Amino acid sequence: MHILCTNDDGVQAPGLLALVQAMRKLGKVSVLAPDHNWSASGHVKTLNRPLRVKEVLLADNTPALTSDGAPSDCVALALLGIISEPIDLVVSGINPFANAGHDLTYSGTVTAAMEAVIGGIQAVAFSVDGPDDGEPRDYVVPAQAASQVASLVIQNGLPPGILLNVNVPYLPADQIRGFLVTRQGLRVYRDILVRREDPRGRPYYWIGGDVPTGVAEDGTDFGALAGGFVSITPIHLDLTAHHLEETFRTWNWPVSPAK
Repeated sequence: MHILCTNDDGVQAPGLLALVQAMRKLGKVSVLAPDHNWSASGHVKTLNRPLRVKEVLLADNTPALTSDGAPSDCVALALLGIISEPIDLVVSGINPFANAGHDLTYSGTVTAAMEAVIGGIQAVAFSVDGPDDGEPRDYVVPAQAASQVASLVIQNGLPPGILLNVNVPYLPADQIRGFLVTRQGLRVYRDILVRREDPRGRPYYWIGGDVPTGVAEDGTDFGALAGGFVSITPIHLDLTAHHLEETFRTWNWPVSPAK
């Protein structure tokens, strides 16, 4: 079993190191991750400039590769041949904050796993629902959960085109109540536009606001986390609203755009 580890927080992020160490128990591990933080980068494919890859060492002296590309670029580079040995599983994380609800489209952690699925490789994204307090994160319990989930993926396999999005409560192991298979919940964003001026009086903008929350509905990722459960959400890349196809076919569509 050859496992590729990546993330969106940068190759030296402690969450990636914890994930690498957990995956070593399950197989051979390779690392290719961004050289800086790409949080909220979304699904990126860099086509307008060359990508650089270099060798580095993680904090425990694990050899790794790093790139100036996005998390999804890192996975693409690995699958296209930067890492010569075939990859069986891609794991991304461990992100220091939850990736739940609408976060999935923003998250570099999750979109790295999406890139693996596009390449025909099984993938899991791991995040921990940590507090936004600026304190160092303890990844021991999230890494244990990641090992358990990855082990089950290796044993059972994932259907083609499916990734798992895993969110772990930031709790001691004896307070986590188990694992729940969930659906995406509803993220509530409270974004505001912050306008400022540079020293020459020219305006610039930040997207600011309060930390987003989520609706803790039963059966959702947010509900599971609020209840002290690890959330396992199966994700596919088919965004079609299949239940509405017939409804839209009843519209009076023109014969051609010119008429």
